[in-house]
Order: sequence, then C-alpha cells, then structure tokens
Amino acid sequence: MRLLVIILLGLLAYFQYEFWWGKNGFSDYRYYQQVVARLKQKNAKQTERNNQMFAQIRDLKEGVDAIEEQAREDYSMIKADETFYRLMKNKPKYESK
Repeated sequence: MRLLVIILLGLLAYFQYEFWWGKNGFSDYRYYQQVVARLKQKNAKQTERNNQMFAQIRDLKEGVDAIEEQAREDYSMIKADETFYRLMKNKPKYESK
C-alpha cells in the first residue's frame, strides 16, 4: 500500500511539473497569450492605417479636391490668384551666455 501511495505521489508531482513548466504548459500558455495580445494590438493599428489609406485612395479616385490637396502638400503648388506667406520665427542676433 505504501508503494502505491509513493507511486501516485510521484505521478502527481510529474503531472504538476508538466502542467506548470513542461512543453506547452501553463507558462508557455501565458507567454503566448501575451504575444497574441501584442499582435492583436499591432493588427488593430495596421487595420486603422489601411482604412485611412483606402479612404485616401477613394478620395483620389473620385474627386479633384483630394488631388489638388495632395499636389499642394507634395509640391507646394500655389494657385494663380493666391498669395503665399511663409511665417518664420525670429532668431536673436546674439545670444548671451
């Protein structure tokens, strides 16, 4: 009877070890849960970025306003009847140390 109890306790210890620290055990499960959470967060950011790009593509295909805005941003284009002002900060002539 004593031998049976020792064998059962040994099996229990072995299974507990495998459950907590073995291959595909609880520690691996927790690690991969964190990995999946980070990947889901990254996917959400990428999905939002893709949706913005699709909206921009749709605007470029459908309207001239988006094309004009893109040209103004990329090439600093100015219409004939517009006046362009560039505002710059004044730099002090000398700096005291």
